[in-house]
Amino acid sequence: MKTLLAAAISASFAASAVAADVTVYAQANSTSGGSGALALHLASGQAFTVTVDPADFWNAGDLPRWSNADGLAANVHFHAGMDAEIPVLPDGTQIGAVFSDWIQGGLTAPYGSLVGSFDGGAHFFLIGTSHSGFAPLGGGDLRLYYFDSNSGDNTGSISAHVAAVPEPEAYAMLLAGLGVLGSVARRRRSA
Repeated sequence: MKTLLAAAISASFAASAVAADVTVYAQANSTSGGSGALALHLASGQAFTVTVDPADFWNAGDLPRWSNADGLAANVHFHAGMDAEIPVLPDGTQIGAVFSDWIQGGLTAPYGSLVGSFDGGAHFFLIGTSHSGFAPLGGGDLRLYYFDSNSGDNTGSISAHVAAVPEPEAYAMLLAGLGVLGSVARRRRSA
């Protein structure tokens, strides 16, 4: 009985913790001419995190325009063993450079940054390689985008891990389940 109840509580709690791995394409999911990649639906005020491997690269066109999810904010040079989406080049070839920022949807951020939106792309917020935040009042669908002014020559993709922190109701269910387990254990000891 105790094992069965514990398994049910554990399964219920695990089901409330939501996570997804989302592939975001530089062209298809561009803020200019694309549509956002659907990550998760979040409740009003629900906490979430987004992480991307800093070694995962995508591209805004001709060299030197390769960057990770932090965007074209640093000089990057090719070396053997880099992301397989990058064409093999001589070691030391500059593949990424610092570009001016792009302004769109109320956000000023580096070209090539990973950005998010809860309103279908009307307003953006910077995610980069690591972000923690809260869904806006009313919640909604978190969509991920490549921040750019011209999607026509973009290539590559990055993989983002998105996780939503369980809502308070999930914690209440867990505590109630633990209370039931405690009472079952006490009854067995007294019997």
